[in-house]
Amino acid sequence: MLADTVRILDFDGSLIRQKNLLSRYRPGVVDVADLGPRARLWAGGKTAAAILDRLDPGTKHAITFLGSGDFHHVSGLLLRQFAEPLTLIVFDFHPDWDVLPPRLACGAWVSRALEQPSVGKVILLGPSSDDLSSPAIHTGNLQALKNGRLEIYPYAHEPTRVMFRAVPPNPSMVLRRKGLATEIVWIPLQGRCLESFMEDVLRRCGTRRVYVSIDKDCLRSDHALTNWEEGRLGLDELLALLRSIKDKMEIVGLDIAGEYSAPVMTGRFKSFCSRLDHPAAFTAASRPQASIDAVNERTNLELLNLLLGR
Repeated sequence: MLADTVRILDFDGSLIRQKNLLSRYRPGVVDVADLGPRARLWAGGKTAAAILDRLDPGTKHAITFLGSGDFHHVSGLLLRQFAEPLTLIVFDFHPDWDVLPPRLACGAWVSRALEQPSVGKVILLGPSSDDLSSPAIHTGNLQALKNGRLEIYPYAHEPTRVMFRAVPPNPSMVLRRKGLATEIVWIPLQGRCLESFMEDVLRRCGTRRVYVSIDKDCLRSDHALTNWEEGRLGLDELLALLRSIKDKMEIVGLDIAGEYSAPVMTGRFKSFCSRLDHPAAFTAASRPQASIDAVNERTNLELLNLLLGR
């Protein structure tokens, strides 16, 4: 079961500025700041091994904060500590399901998670980015949609045309033929009774054990200021979905990303990719650091209050 403890993997300093969180929950802090520039956006094999070396397996059930969403792929490393069958539930503005290299990247870690024997299914909640539109969708893990191991429920999204690709029925979408293309009509979260929706989704998990990963860029900017675009979920909606999971399933692990930190990284190539990948209109842009920390800390405290009841 989820432990009554909080852990910070301090890659970027974004959490240790949140003094109310520190004083109320007294998290254990794992110093990985020296690995932050190497791990941001993606991590090579040596960096991944170095991160794993610093993790105490005895704390794998703790609620773990990762810092910026640039480190969301570290969730894939945390998942490696679980051998028992489980379902991965991800809240994110982006699907993070690329099949292209680098393998352990923040845009591809969900596909890596699907390769782990312990992960039977992945449920993505809230993605509404252009990654679900054509042509970007063609680099996504459509095979996982085909075999039913992946369900995607955007907050809201226009139908997507997938050219020359046969995608079989999936509970998270309706398919329509459009000439040579298949049109995916996504089943949205917007406007639904979230409790009954989540009950239906969880019924199909195949296991009561779940690992939950939250990237706060799924939230509107009044609840999260990040390195990325603005999500569409309200905090009340996220809490309602999370409450249903907590009440009906056994959460064995949970991590939270989506703080803001300046994108400091090693190497010219990674810096170039960062400039291409990060949106110009990221939600923390031009905001004072104190304001960014206050908004993100309030949301973190709401999440911890729901999960730990204090």
